[in-house]
Amino acid sequence: MEPAEREPDGEAQPGQPPPIPPHSPDAHPPAPAATLPSPPEPHRDAAGPTPHKGRGELCEEGPRPAETDGSSAAGGGVRGRGELREEGSRPAEADETSTGSGGESGGAKPRRRPHRIRWAAIGLVLALLLPLLATQIALRLNYTGPIAEGTGATTRHRDAIWLGHAWVDGRKSDADITALARRLRTTGIRDLYVHAGPLEHDGTLPASAHPRAGHLITAVHRELPGVRVQAWLGDVLATEGPDGMRLERPATRAAVVRSARQVLDAGFDGVHFDLEPVHSGDRHYLDLLGTLHGLTGARHAVLSVASHQIDPLPGLHAVAGVVTGHPKWWSQAFFGQVARRVDQIAVMSYDTMQQWRSTYGGYVAQQTSLALEVTPPTTDLLMGLPFFHENRFGHRGAAETVPAAVRGVRLGLTRTDVDRQRFGVALYVDFAATEADWRAYRRDWVG
Repeated sequence: MEPAEREPDGEAQPGQPPPIPPHSPDAHPPAPAATLPSPPEPHRDAAGPTPHKGRGELCEEGPRPAETDGSSAAGGGVRGRGELREEGSRPAEADETSTGSGGESGGAKPRRRPHRIRWAAIGLVLALLLPLLATQIALRLNYTGPIAEGTGATTRHRDAIWLGHAWVDGRKSDADITALARRLRTTGIRDLYVHAGPLEHDGTLPASAHPRAGHLITAVHRELPGVRVQAWLGDVLATEGPDGMRLERPATRAAVVRSARQVLDAGFDGVHFDLEPVHSGDRHYLDLLGTLHGLTGARHAVLSVASHQIDPLPGLHAVAGVVTGHPKWWSQAFFGQVARRVDQIAVMSYDTMQQWRSTYGGYVAQQTSLALEVTPPTTDLLMGLPFFHENRFGHRGAAETVPAAVRGVRLGLTRTDVDRQRFGVALYVDFAATEADWRAYRRDWVG
């Protein structure tokens, strides 16, 4: 399109400007450049811009394009904690996110989402922390109170100790056996759980697993009359993963029974099983124990097991199973079912996740009482003592100590069944024990 039509040469028409000479630079002016419409001037308070708000609420400064739908997200704004606020007044067409003053009849109420989120977060933290705090206070209180005087809460000479595999594979010498006998003579230890496995996943036991077992058994019987040597057999169960022993298979259970017969034929005085993790209510485990007890009873041997801890709160094992996939505890009823099928049950009362000695001791006191309540009087009940020192998830060495555990055992025994005779402690484990552990055991339990 031509710029502007010129009049014919001659004089200008009335009311029009004089003609422009043909060679003038103004004869063909350039087309005006395309421009965008200017945004409207923003409304500002007389006091000027305000500083940014805390807790993620952003304040927008400077001009802001007019909005047709009232949505700040449509304009590309970034929200803090779900909301972007503009200081000062807003155009009349602003929607429900407007923060106009309460005195304006057309203004909407301010949104309270950040405050709701804040209080919801605080509520969640309290919901998690308050029960934990209450539990820790209860365990701390459980660590207090009187303990029976005299021999009421001390050894009954039915204690036990777990011994490592070195005692049956040739690594320990006759001098080591003599030193062990010297250490144990003045204690309450009656049973040695000597590692003679582990079992294969199919329940079998290699004949080469304990080549020096006979030599150890003979030496112990000679040096420590009355002390029994049990074969400690264990394996990982496939209850929480694809690998491990499957007790639901009859052939596997039958193989475990044959392995128990094998160690009894080798001269052991009993069989101690540590199969983990056994889930509370496992009927296949109970069936296995029933069959094993028939075998050991006919051979006048001992059947013992290492047990999981008991629910500190009813049903906690089920909750842990749903949340973590690892139901750490047994129900008290299932613990009683297991105890009725064996001659001896040793509670693994360590790896408790407690962070202080007082709460750990209170926990052991509670476990002792819970176990005493359901263990028949014909079964030996032993509470485990931590003769090892490490820091990992579930175990804090500075909290789970022998003195704390022994005090917890004595408190539970005093409160629940102080006159029970078939009771003791089990020391785990010989190769990690320190002299301080032995001194605490002698001082606080043996007396």
